[in-house]
Amino acid sequence: MSASMKAMVLSAHGGEENFRMRELPRPAPEKNQVLVKIAATSINPIDLKIRGGLPIGPELPAVLGCDFSGTVSEVGAEVQGFAVGDAVYACAGGVRGQGGALAEYIACDADFLAHKPSTLSFREAAALPLAVITAWQLVHKASVAQGELVLVHGGVGGVGHLAVQISKALGARVATTVRGREAGERALQLGADDIIEFEREEVSAYVDRLTGGRGFDVVIDTVGGANLDRSLQAAAQNGRVSVCAARSVHDLSPMHAKALSLHVVFMLLPMLNGQGRKEHGDILKSVAELCERAQLRPLLDEKRFRLEQAGDAHTYVEKGKLWGKVVVNIEDTQ
Repeated sequence: MSASMKAMVLSAHGGEENFRMRELPRPAPEKNQVLVKIAATSINPIDLKIRGGLPIGPELPAVLGCDFSGTVSEVGAEVQGFAVGDAVYACAGGVRGQGGALAEYIACDADFLAHKPSTLSFREAAALPLAVITAWQLVHKASVAQGELVLVHGGVGGVGHLAVQISKALGARVATTVRGREAGERALQLGADDIIEFEREEVSAYVDRLTGGRGFDVVIDTVGGANLDRSLQAAAQNGRVSVCAARSVHDLSPMHAKALSLHVVFMLLPMLNGQGRKEHGDILKSVAELCERAQLRPLLDEKRFRLEQAGDAHTYVEKGKLWGKVVVNIEDTQ
C-alpha cells in the first residue's frame, strides 16, 4: 500500500467552503524533482484568484498553494545540490501542471528550490518565495542603483515590504506609500527612509517634498490599476517604472513626455511554461544571503492558521486587514 498524506482539496471554484481535508497518495519525485515534507505555506492573492477560477490554476479537484518551506524527504536520481534532511523553501506549486502546498508533501522541480536561510524560522521562510521573487524582479528589472531615489507603492504589503528592503540593500534612498501612521511606523522599521500617507498627500505634493519636484528615479508599483497612472506621474525624466499588476488600460502619453521605461513582472511564468525555473532558485539563494546578513526579513501577520483552516486563511486575506503575509502551519512549527 502506497504512503498517503493529508491535503486540503478544492473541489469547485468559488468560496472557501469548497475546501475539504482529504487523504491523498503521497507524490513520488521524478528524476529532476525533490519530495519536500512541508512545514508551512503562505497565502498569496493569486491563490484567491485561482480559487475563484483564474485559468492558470490546476484542473479541479486540486491542491492549491504556491509557497512552502520544509525538509527534503526524497531526492530524484538526477538532482544535485540537495540531500535528505535539508531545510528548503520555494514557490513551486498551486498552478496548472504543479502540485500544491496546502498538503503535507509536495514533489517539485529542484530548480525552484533553495536552502532555507538559517536566520529564519520555517514560518518566516514560507512567507517569502512568491512575494520576494516578485520584489526582486521588480527592483532588478528597473536596475535600482546606489544613491537613487526609489518610490515603492505599498510599503507594508506582501511584495512592497520586500521591495523596500531589497532596494535599501542596493544602497537606494527609499520612500513608500502606506495607509495610516501605524503602517508608516512599520515601514520605517523595515528600513524605509520616507513615508507617504497616500490618502492624505497628492502625488505632486510628495514629489515636491521628497525630490524637489524632479521625481523618483525608480517607481516600484505593487498596486497597479489606477495607481499605475500615479506611478507615471511620480517618476523623473528618463525614470523607470516596474509593475506586477498590469492588466489594465492606460494613457501612455505621460511615459512619452518623460521618456520613461516600463517593466512588467509576472513571476509565475516559469511554473506555467517551464522557462527560467533556475532563475527562481538562484534568486532565492541570493535572498537567503540577504537574510543571513540581516538585510531582509519578512513581515508576518500575527494571525495563525493550521492546514484544516486553510479556507479561513483565504477569507482572512480577502478581508484585507492584514500586515504582511499570512502563513499556514502544516506542522507544529515556529
